[in-house]
Amino acid sequence: MDTTQAQIIKQIAAVSSDYQRQRTGRVPQSVSVVLSADTMVITLYGALSPAECVMSQTAVGAAKVQEFHRLLFASSAEAFRREIEHITGVKVHEAAGEVEPAIGAVVHAFTTGTMVQVFHFARPIFDTVAPEPAELV
Repeated sequence: MDTTQAQIIKQIAAVSSDYQRQRTGRVPQSVSVVLSADTMVITLYGALSPAECVMSQTAVGAAKVQEFHRLLFASSAEAFRREIEHITGVKVHEAAGEVEPAIGAVVHAFTTGTMVQVFHFARPIFDTVAPEPAELV
């Protein structure tokens, strides 16, 4: 991974953490950013509050937590998208955010509050494909 790409990833991780703090009042435990030619995945670990984790222990509560975070992401996605475009210099073509608070062995890691945000760019940012993931802790 070249220095420019590493710098972009660190900037995006910091901005993502800051936006999460602004939206929810909570800073995630850590942020992971994976950037390929035209797609970026941001994972926020420990993003849910203790109350949201408790709510997520039932199907009804988990659905409410998911809906809350969908609405939260939708209401703030435009500003976040603009910041990502400013950092990368490339227009974000699509953005989606989802939190998976389900209980069970297959997705147990998500019950800690992991949120995955995926951004699909209108064109490749770099010439390289599938660089190693970078993490901001």
